[in-house]
Amino acid sequence: MDYSKIRVRSKDIDGVEISWFAPICNGDFEYMGQMDDQLKSSWENASEILLTADKLGYRNILCPSSYQVGQDTLTFASAVAPQTEKINLLTAIRCGELHPPMLARSLATLDHILKGRLTINIISSNLPGVELDSPARYRRSREVIEILKQAWTKDEINFNGEFYQLNLPSDPVKPYQQNGGPLLYFGGYSPDGVDLCAEHCDVYLMWPETEEKLAEHMIRMTEKAKTYGRTVDFGLRVHMIVRETEEEARAYADQLMSKLDIETGKEIRERALDAKSFGVSKQAEMRKIADDDGYAEPNLWTKIGMARSGCGAALVGNPDQIEAKLRKYMDMGIRSFIFSGYPHLNECKEFARLILPRFKTTSLPLEQGRIPTNAPLSPLGAGKRK
Repeated sequence: MDYSKIRVRSKDIDGVEISWFAPICNGDFEYMGQMDDQLKSSWENASEILLTADKLGYRNILCPSSYQVGQDTLTFASAVAPQTEKINLLTAIRCGELHPPMLARSLATLDHILKGRLTINIISSNLPGVELDSPARYRRSREVIEILKQAWTKDEINFNGEFYQLNLPSDPVKPYQQNGGPLLYFGGYSPDGVDLCAEHCDVYLMWPETEEKLAEHMIRMTEKAKTYGRTVDFGLRVHMIVRETEEEARAYADQLMSKLDIETGKEIRERALDAKSFGVSKQAEMRKIADDDGYAEPNLWTKIGMARSGCGAALVGNPDQIEAKLRKYMDMGIRSFIFSGYPHLNECKEFARLILPRFKTTSLPLEQGRIPTNAPLSPLGAGKRK
């Protein structure tokens, strides 16, 4: 595979963004598919994981969104934000859930609380009880993003679209990051999703696949972004199992799956709003090409996807193997990683002990012409970075 065709926005970044995952969607396990009251989604559990990741040196943390289970994302993020010190919050928004001007105000408020440490994960899946086809969902998401950008960068919101018609002053919704607003992270594999990210978003998030397949996605996004005169950064969302030896790591992976009932796993996968998405289908395809132990390529283990929707594979190995795999991804052009493990608190600590010190970590910079997210910040209310 010719990686030279891949172009990245932050090609000269000094370091890599390493992030963890806050399980506010009730998906934490000691054994996959076995619900444990001690691990269920709660303010106490999820906030402890997030604050631990902050103290251990992770640079960002994904706060996901789901209707069926768990906690409200924006409410959770707003409550935990004042307790954080350095970590960014990658806060998921499901486009269409909130009236865009009110969404812009909520995000601006959260950005001020975080002193500019807000990043946003754009989600385009169906809303609870509402069915739209994929092209319509992405048209709605495009309108939401364009309204947010008007709100953050213009004096007025003037928008006349298919879903929204607005004429409002933008003063009430100005974020702390006034050099363009928070970074937008986006994941989607359909042609409409790729086009939306290429035009408007900063970081293209992928789920785990073979190195060849990941490179194909990155080349496709590079070519599409070029048509808009842009480049994007690339991120990988993947689970993590790292132990002192490969044998220990593989044994732990097998232990995780040892009590899974097949029907329970199917129910867990199908309850998500994105269960029928193109991206989820690609995770299922990867399980089909895996060997009898579930490995689609060295250290890439797919069986974990039998008990969850969305991201359906884990990196499994010893510290040297995991470091080598991550550096290979970095050589391809991946600049951001979002990891998770089961149980999340234990694995957050284990990864930080065995792997995190091996890498120089950083926050992703804003677009050209904007100031990097780790630059000194002006006082709250000033709304600009120094």
